[in-house]
Amino acid sequence: MTKPPATFTIAIQTDKSTQDYRDIGRAVEEFGFDGVSAFGDLGYQPPIPALLAVAEATQHLRLGVACLNPSLLHPVEIAGQIAALDEASGGRAYLGLARGSWLGQIGIPTSGGLQRLRECIEVVHYLLAGRDDGYRGTQFTIDPGFKMRYPLPSRPIDILLGVWGPKGAALAAELAVEVKLGGCANPDMVQLMGSWLEAETRARGGDHQVDVVVGAVTVVDEDRAAARHRARTEVAMYLDVVAPLDRTVTLPAGLLPGMRERLAVGAHEEAGQLIPDDVLDRFCFSGTPDDVAAQAIALVKAGARRVEFGTPHGLTDLGGINLLGSQVLPAVRKSLIGVSV
Repeated sequence: MTKPPATFTIAIQTDKSTQDYRDIGRAVEEFGFDGVSAFGDLGYQPPIPALLAVAEATQHLRLGVACLNPSLLHPVEIAGQIAALDEASGGRAYLGLARGSWLGQIGIPTSGGLQRLRECIEVVHYLLAGRDDGYRGTQFTIDPGFKMRYPLPSRPIDILLGVWGPKGAALAAELAVEVKLGGCANPDMVQLMGSWLEAETRARGGDHQVDVVVGAVTVVDEDRAAARHRARTEVAMYLDVVAPLDRTVTLPAGLLPGMRERLAVGAHEEAGQLIPDDVLDRFCFSGTPDDVAAQAIALVKAGARRVEFGTPHGLTDLGGINLLGSQVLPAVRKSLIGVSV
């Protein structure tokens, strides 16, 4: 059976105006990308309003949150928000869920994260199926008789899980259609996650396929040095979170403590300049259009079914999206013609 070609999407940070989201959505669709996702990072705008603006401005893009987390938002609210996006987009929505990062800064406990994710998925599906017979888990409870009071999606909402480990892969193999390695541009980690997912699928004796999505900070520009300088600054705040999750990477001794010291005083640029070139290339897309295209091609060949180019895209958002759409995307698709992953 021939697999469909890999897809390519744009991810946006929610720090913009409503009109900005519309403009980005139109540009992304006109260039022929396959979708848009919005981050759910702590301290930024909620992602659903941004995606509603994109939905209004587009016709074909797949739209999703990457990601909400059930430690901050109850599954009843998550279900309602994704149902609203699905209705507004004409059935183009998917739901990304993750345990969340930086929650300790606002006093939110993070224990029991995978069980909370499991029950969140179950509750969302339960509610959006129109059931009212009750749900009882260890994390969430819905009394019999409670039900959603708005038009429900005509299909189960696709689930993406933001996970990095074998236990997360096992949960995804059971309940999701995609796993996203957020903050990753590392072919070795793509292969490792793919092997876990394949093993879990075989163990269940089924043919349910879970696709690996890889996405990261992206800075593309004709000025390679300027792009990589900006990328270092942008990726600095994420590296402390995602680098320890990547089991295929060994960081230089002292790198993360040195970065933490600088980030703690707001010196993001100084923190970024500590990142060596080989580490930078594992955790973001950066450089000229040819550089970024080569990274994307390597990830697809390693097994990624979707590659997502994240904020800030370039030295400016629309400037980066223009280069990604006019140069990177055509080059990648041309190179991958006939490639089976």
